[in-house]
Amino acid sequence: MRKKILVLLCALFGCMSIAMSQEKYNTVIEPLKGERWWGGFVALGNQMPFGSNVRLYDMTQQNFNNQVVPLMLSSAGRYVWSDQPFSFELKDGKLLLTSVYEKLEAQSAGTTLKDALLTASAKHFPPTGTVPEELFFSMPQYNTWIELIYNQNQKDIMNYASKVIENGFPQGVFMIDDNWQKYYGNYDYKPERFPDPKGMTDELHRMGFKVMLWIAPFVSADSPEFRELESKGYLLKNKGGGTAIIRWWNGFSATYDTTNPEVMEYLKNKLREHQAKYGTDGFKFDGGDITTMTGRYDFYDKKATTNTYMEKWAALALDFPYNELRASWKLGGQPLVQRLGDKEYSWNAVKLLIPDMLSAGLLGYYYTCPDMIGGGSFTPFLTLKKFDEELIVRSCQVHALMPMMQFSVAPWRILSKENAAICAKFAKLHQQMGDYILSLAHYASKTGEPIVRHMEYEFPHQGFIDCQDQFMLGSEYLVAPMVKPGNTRQVKLPKGIWKDDLGKTFKGPREIVVDVPLGRLPYFEKVK
Repeated sequence: MRKKILVLLCALFGCMSIAMSQEKYNTVIEPLKGERWWGGFVALGNQMPFGSNVRLYDMTQQNFNNQVVPLMLSSAGRYVWSDQPFSFELKDGKLLLTSVYEKLEAQSAGTTLKDALLTASAKHFPPTGTVPEELFFSMPQYNTWIELIYNQNQKDIMNYASKVIENGFPQGVFMIDDNWQKYYGNYDYKPERFPDPKGMTDELHRMGFKVMLWIAPFVSADSPEFRELESKGYLLKNKGGGTAIIRWWNGFSATYDTTNPEVMEYLKNKLREHQAKYGTDGFKFDGGDITTMTGRYDFYDKKATTNTYMEKWAALALDFPYNELRASWKLGGQPLVQRLGDKEYSWNAVKLLIPDMLSAGLLGYYYTCPDMIGGGSFTPFLTLKKFDEELIVRSCQVHALMPMMQFSVAPWRILSKENAAICAKFAKLHQQMGDYILSLAHYASKTGEPIVRHMEYEFPHQGFIDCQDQFMLGSEYLVAPMVKPGNTRQVKLPKGIWKDDLGKTFKGPREIVVDVPLGRLPYFEKVK
């Protein structure tokens, strides 16, 4: 009887414990006059600032193929921060927040969006004073994904690199994408595709490129590495025991338990060994998405969540100055290259580039790349016989005055000779503006000021709050690319004197209609 009572009591307290662990803290933040909100998910940039009614978004379940930050910022100088994930929605202008960790509150930092970001940054994700490798900001990147997809091989890689130079594009960072390695968890090249990988890397270096390789946190099942790592207890386990098998876009794999510091040190050493053997400069850290983590897991760190898993994988990149990430949890202000998630080959995707880059900057990701010129989703490039050349050129122009620009589909293959030359021209413009962009990166590393800035951030309460098709590059340049078909667009100039790319001067505030032939990217330098 006594034993039964003890069992019942244990069960009762267990239920109470579960109930307590699932307690939700709800917060209603009443809107101030004219107040609008940004935050949460980089990939929701096109919805920001959010309207009066926005559906529920949950940071524990979603990342929309991109970075997530537990931060909300308001145009009225308020912010919300939590070290833990939360959910949010808007109803009739009210910001509704739910957390299972703590009661959230809006903090007052001033009266502007800039006030909110800089205060939140200084307190919760201060800049480190360091930036990723400087080459990222001054020279283009070239990624082999769209040209080779899963057929990464030495011959075609060297041909791509040679064509970069032959067609008048500046050398920069060269990224070899997925399926170069024997299998996941192994860091040697496929010998049948790469007869001399060290010689390949050396030659790319002689040509003027830095070399990066795609990696992910996955380990192919039934491989020697799988068996070794499982025996060491380095692989993530399901609740109740047994190695977790994760379904991701390339099939089923085990994954490192990134919450175990010993595992991360092991992996770091493996990557260092690879660098010493092949001369690789750095890595593109893919995967680590919480949306692929659909099971219940027994992490090494008992307090960890799937968000922690994503954070620790991304943080590994801090040991490799040549890095690139697509998915992160927090880590704002860190010297990490954060790119947008794979964009489609479409005009709609081109329109998303500016608002998504703006949201990245506002969430603390200053060193950013707007995915691949023309799109990073490969399916259309497999089937299309004729490409929309205007779309590719305009996408290139959006990239040109961003912190970074990345080619993947080869302009010289799919464009006319004239239009490929236009892309080369704007790659050289990025190079010419490199010193200024790099100065902004260093400034961001000290102040938390984004490189790409929302018009509302730079010119608060002056009617720019919903502007999504132009941006400020630092405080000196207003950039207004074409993001839809056509050869004219409207540009909204703030107060001051502005000189455009053709040398013509305008006095703001005013709206102007600009002629934009295919070879032109309108941008305006602030004179005073």
